[in-house]
Amino acid sequence: MRTRTTPVAARRTAVLAAVVLAAACLPATAATAAPAPAHEVAAAPAAAGRPVIVRVAGAAALARAEAAVAAAGGTVTGRLGVIGGLAATVPAPAVTALAAVPGVLAVTPDATVRPSAGSWTDTGRNLLADIAATAGLDRRGTADDRLLDGRRLTGAGVGVAIIDSGVAPVQGLAGPGKVIHGPDLSFESQAANLRNLDTYGHGTHLAGIIAGQDPDTVKGARRFDGVAPGAHLISLKVAAADGAVDVSQVIAAVDWVVTHRRDAGLNIRVLNLSFGTDSTQSAVLDPLSFAVESAWRHGIVVVAAVGNEGPSAARVTMPAANPFVIAVGASDPGGTPAARDDTVASFSSRGTLTRHADVLAGGRSVVSLRSPGSYLDSSYPEARISDGATDRFFRGSGTSQAAAVVSGAAALLLQQRPELTPDQVKKLLRDTAAPIRGADPRSGGAGQIDVLAAVRAAAPLLSAQAALPSTGAGRLELSRGSAHVADAATGAVLTGEQDIFGAPWRPSEWTDASRDGRAWSGGTWNGTAWTGSTWTGGGGLQARTWSARTWSARTWSGSTWNARTWSSAVWTGDGWSARTWSARTWSARTWSGRTWSSAQWPGPWQ
Repeated sequence: MRTRTTPVAARRTAVLAAVVLAAACLPATAATAAPAPAHEVAAAPAAAGRPVIVRVAGAAALARAEAAVAAAGGTVTGRLGVIGGLAATVPAPAVTALAAVPGVLAVTPDATVRPSAGSWTDTGRNLLADIAATAGLDRRGTADDRLLDGRRLTGAGVGVAIIDSGVAPVQGLAGPGKVIHGPDLSFESQAANLRNLDTYGHGTHLAGIIAGQDPDTVKGARRFDGVAPGAHLISLKVAAADGAVDVSQVIAAVDWVVTHRRDAGLNIRVLNLSFGTDSTQSAVLDPLSFAVESAWRHGIVVVAAVGNEGPSAARVTMPAANPFVIAVGASDPGGTPAARDDTVASFSSRGTLTRHADVLAGGRSVVSLRSPGSYLDSSYPEARISDGATDRFFRGSGTSQAAAVVSGAAALLLQQRPELTPDQVKKLLRDTAAPIRGADPRSGGAGQIDVLAAVRAAAPLLSAQAALPSTGAGRLELSRGSAHVADAATGAVLTGEQDIFGAPWRPSEWTDASRDGRAWSGGTWNGTAWTGSTWTGGGGLQARTWSARTWSARTWSGSTWNARTWSSAVWTGDGWSARTWSARTWSARTWSGRTWSSAQWPGPWQ
């Protein structure tokens, strides 16, 4: 299917049909589908019900919108608490009338998903403690007795940057100094009530896997801890409530991490990228590839998800395609903490003989933290995990989750030996990985990571990688692949060599600055002021947030930015379908699989 970009409402709203920061995860039901299932996103007939997301201003407007949906013969399928709105299905002709209801800010398309093969009845779950045990860790004790080979390794002091949909201040991620908010570069940055919050639900899930940490509990009490519970997270939000974002925003975020990696209290040593694009140019030319390679050469271990398109994937997504970074595929733990029964997850992208997953980590039905009221949380309540005492957990599958496990593992190694280079960390994880029986090199890489073995292994003396370096001289448009954002008011699609502000993309100028770690000057990137230029908040590190800025520049279409207009960034046309949300966007083609739709979101996370 081709990506269409047709305006859906008279009210201007950022409509995204492109890079989706979450598709590296799948719905809970995808695990039982046959390998490389074929999926389709069915386009609704003109008179049939059309899935939409409705954003409103206040409780009264919400009630009016619900009444309007019912009057049009539609159905409200859920309330979206974080963004202030609802999900519904309405006859296509009623969309325009719904958008005109007083208090309705925007009406934007959701996706109708129709799997063409496979079973969607999986209800499995893999506790993070079991995932960690499979990776050579045992985090089942209390806070005082968790030792790794006799050492208390928790990732303490190591900063892990996560470029995603934001991180919610939920239990397990709300401790002092646990999450530091870098600049919010998403369209929602212009809405003060949404800034830095995870309105989509993906970033919080991954943050919990990497470094979640419950307050101290009594010995023997149940608690939640991530792979590196002592590490701190630097969150850079680029995705809005629908998960969409332009590749220029992602590149800007990577450059910010490089520029500010040594800011007081940050010590950014790991960068988690659980997303990807279906770039149509080589890693040698692609600008996103160049950006992550620059981070790697500045001492940051870059961990990227390979995608969720299974054996059918012709290549891994960008930036995992860059040969220097750690490309991560997903394993299926089989419901046990023992590694002997693990297999390569059916959805994990295989790639090519020359570029595929370097290592694997558990990525099926991983239980981590939920972002209450976010899009995924509201849309897939079946994925919530409740033990009778709490319902703060959510399960999800994908190479996104596997990448988060590896990011946490890298933080442990860097706490143990801060002098390790990114090349050494990669070689340690590859050399000590446990091969999975029956897996070929393309699907299984070096095998499943074994952190304990890596901790015990000597630092490799010869670890420098030999590969053609990226020049970054390629086109920004080709880096977008099949995903684009569009202004619903004007129909203008963001294409060509320009960023979201319409600023021209000049590779020769940008590559020099990115390579030197000076692409950001205060709050300015690529010639436009994106954000503030200082840290705000008192109380030291625990209260630090990068200052915000009102976007005064115009968009690529010449429209004016403002919170009312752009706080809801959503997909248009086929945006939630095959090329974007449905099989290819955040997943294999963009974020890591086939996105949160067809192959990934017909039901709850796995």
